[in-house]
Amino acid sequence: MPQFRRLGGTLRDGRATTVIARRFEPFLVQLGARLSVPWVEHLRRRSAERLRPERHGDLADWLDALASLPRIAPASVELDQPCVGVSPRTPLDAHTRAALHAALDALHPWRKGPFCLHGVTIDAEWRSDLKWARLAPHLAPLHGRLVLDVGCGNGYYGYRALGAGAALVLGIDPTLRFVLQFLALDTLIGDPRLAVLPLADTDLPLAGGAPAGAFDTVLSMGVLYHRRDAAAHLAVLHRALRPGGELVLETLVLDAAPDAVLRPTGRYARMRNVHAVPGIAVLEDWVAAAGFRNIRVVDITRTTAAEQRSTAWMRFESLAQCLDPADSSRTLEGHPAPTRAVLLAERPVA
Repeated sequence: MPQFRRLGGTLRDGRATTVIARRFEPFLVQLGARLSVPWVEHLRRRSAERLRPERHGDLADWLDALASLPRIAPASVELDQPCVGVSPRTPLDAHTRAALHAALDALHPWRKGPFCLHGVTIDAEWRSDLKWARLAPHLAPLHGRLVLDVGCGNGYYGYRALGAGAALVLGIDPTLRFVLQFLALDTLIGDPRLAVLPLADTDLPLAGGAPAGAFDTVLSMGVLYHRRDAAAHLAVLHRALRPGGELVLETLVLDAAPDAVLRPTGRYARMRNVHAVPGIAVLEDWVAAAGFRNIRVVDITRTTAAEQRSTAWMRFESLAQCLDPADSSRTLEGHPAPTRAVLLAERPVA
């Protein structure tokens, strides 16, 4: 695949180039059938730049883990179940199962899941299936849709979108560990309709007159509060949607103070990069100002340890360690504890 021949350097035996060409190129060809050629060329070029060896010192080790995954013929793939998974034609022997577990564990921590992979269950930090269950009844039907998932992590919601009938899902996330997790999942599940590219929303070619308005559904799940400029992020989401397309926005909110905005001067729940937590009314105003219509909040849920917690697959601190031990309604810093809302809206038909 000549498009990926040059990455600005080499990585050991050039495996980064091989991995990209082998996995991402078939997806980009499919995407090119629905988007303009310049759009796809831009994604191809930016992805190659993001996967330069110097981008992350652990990239070589992650590629080692990917290469060590046993190749297992799947008997069935389940994308419409809470535990996204694949089953083998025959039960794995102990050696193969141990090799599979070790390769997947080398990509720790797993933030989104769960995944059930040939008898190995990845119990991720987030029970992402619970969020999907709250969201799914309110979504416009996904059958045949082109979906963009911004800040997608390892691709869990992309798989669920495919399970709900989406035709093609482009996931983007700048965290290389999550991209490698997706590549491990893809090695086992092997669905060419989904890719997770190592990109941020700012890498999308949605400025300077570039073609826009192509996606039927755009997901932004847990991204908005990490953006210094919330309006700029919402503008990207608006431009990515076709007229009549649906925005799915999930973010931290102040459910008890609809007209307020919390702007932490330090950390929020031990996170350094939380820039703004809006009240519901403020959030709706932001979305309306970005040009969206038919705005409705379909879910508000307080995050608990039943949904976000440390596990064997995410062995660092999690929600429980971020809350005031004497008052679980407050963070360690004294802010309201995390509550998340799901908002749906549409780009108007001109």
